[in-house]
Amino acid sequence: METFFSFLERRVDDCSSLVCVGLDPHASDLPSPTAEAARAFCVNVVKQTARYAAAFKPNAAFFEVFGARGWTALRQVIEAVAEESARKGSMIPVILDAKRGDIASTAAAYARSAFEKLGAHAITLNPYLGRDSIEPFIQDQEKGVFLLCKTSNPSGGDLQDLMVTPAGGAQALPLHLHVAQLAQQWNTRKNIGLVVGATHPEALSRVRAAAPDLWFLSPGVGAQGAELETALKAGLRPDGKGMLVNVSRTIARATDPASAAADLRDEILSFKRQSYAG
Repeated sequence: METFFSFLERRVDDCSSLVCVGLDPHASDLPSPTAEAARAFCVNVVKQTARYAAAFKPNAAFFEVFGARGWTALRQVIEAVAEESARKGSMIPVILDAKRGDIASTAAAYARSAFEKLGAHAITLNPYLGRDSIEPFIQDQEKGVFLLCKTSNPSGGDLQDLMVTPAGGAQALPLHLHVAQLAQQWNTRKNIGLVVGATHPEALSRVRAAAPDLWFLSPGVGAQGAELETALKAGLRPDGKGMLVNVSRTIARATDPASAAADLRDEILSFKRQSYAG
């Protein structure tokens, strides 16, 4: 039976890319501070880069700031991705960057909002509330989640690097590694991945060792300064997959977003040819 990650892997094969194009319509990038301008900005990026995108990741915050009109614009951007998918005959997954995290009926409502009302295929979640807080999002194995594990921001380590001793554990380990181990255990429906920033290559390597099979969503290449080749060495699985390189501003703000996405795709392909030849 299909899972979110089987859909994703098919798209990765179809477009020969591991590029996840972030859709973050910053107010400074828009001709006017309106939901309609945010929609137009993102739809333009989608149309220009769909050929090279393994996935798109709209950030909910930049739409929610416009209220109800922003929510409509977000849905329209996701619909634009669906239209490009149909045009190309290859489903391009949409990962809603919302970082939700709550329990019981609240989590179920968030899941319905993301998957049924907006039409997203996956969502980012904060796993701090434990297994029951993500369960509503993974009931349908064709929908995926990426759990925040080791984020790309400088102060993420304030909590994520704290040493913890899991129940029954033989030794203490950083909290982000415990999250990775839990994700491996919880992934019974094969639809759980991890957010692991490319800005922390040593942690990226440790998380890969702790979660050898999972897909990573890895922000930080581009505007945040992470080095692409170093991140790929640390995060890719032995099959040359398992990692989405998320880039937002560097592509969206380029004079030619299509060329920027193609160049990144080609850099990744060049690294894989050199590292996985034979």
